[in-house]
Amino acid sequence: MLRIFKTVDDKVCEQPEVTAGCWVALTNPSAGELLDISSQFQIDIDDLKAPLDEEERSRIEVEDGYTLILVDIPVIEERNDKDWYGTIPMGILMTDDVIFTVCLQETPVLTAFMDGRVRNFHTHMKTRFILQILYKNATWFLHYLRIIDKKSDEVEKELHHSSRNRELIELLELEKSLVYFTTSLRSNEVVLEKLLRSDRIKKYPEDEDLLEDVIIENKQAIEMANIYSGILSGTMDAFASVISNNLNIVMKFLASVTIVMSIPTMIASFYGMNVNTDGMPFAHSPFGFWGVILVSLVVSLIVVWIFIRKKMF
Repeated sequence: MLRIFKTVDDKVCEQPEVTAGCWVALTNPSAGELLDISSQFQIDIDDLKAPLDEEERSRIEVEDGYTLILVDIPVIEERNDKDWYGTIPMGILMTDDVIFTVCLQETPVLTAFMDGRVRNFHTHMKTRFILQILYKNATWFLHYLRIIDKKSDEVEKELHHSSRNRELIELLELEKSLVYFTTSLRSNEVVLEKLLRSDRIKKYPEDEDLLEDVIIENKQAIEMANIYSGILSGTMDAFASVISNNLNIVMKFLASVTIVMSIPTMIASFYGMNVNTDGMPFAHSPFGFWGVILVSLVVSLIVVWIFIRKKMF
């Protein structure tokens, strides 16, 4: 899908044609749309297709007539019938007159600009527009990181009352999302450093504060992702130890019960042997059966008392 936007009288308006100073948003574009843009603005078709590859790395490439900025953006993915978080590439191509964005799917990073919800946004101010996109991207990373932290707290509370696999799998999915975020944020940090040193993109004095804010927000997102990842990893290790300890307690209890229950069985097996009754205690007594039961009970209680002293029950 191809949409064209331009700032007219300080308002973002959608346009039918590409003109100087406009913004062209390509969302999961068709091959025909890519070919048209490539031929009309002399942009390499491979550079237009690069953001459509989910494995593409973040980078800056300076070509004749345009500059490509490729960064990772956060997205919501559906896995195991639940919403989780991942990252996909987004490309920003800046020519002399027009700025292009290319992405596989709609993202709130760009919809805020399309809806006119970003202050001081003008499509013809390309440098500021790029920095505003990068700043908005960093804020969305922070937003999703806070949601991940809240979700991990909720799952942790559930694990206090249940040790089912479902909660552990949810923690694993959250940790996977944090790994994606950390990797993408570090790649974006390299892009920002190159952007800071690049002479191709003009840096105006009024945009210097915005660039610093972008770098600060991105570093804050990296720190938050690392902190949350460490906490989540520690939580999973702690609960794995708790589950293992609970299993050991159960096995110890069952082993103790088995030993206690084996005592009456062992005594009864002695009396069940096919031997001469003259050598068996209580063999000729009318109360022999109850005597054997009483002996078994007494011995079992003694063993139970010993196990309790040893804290095996």
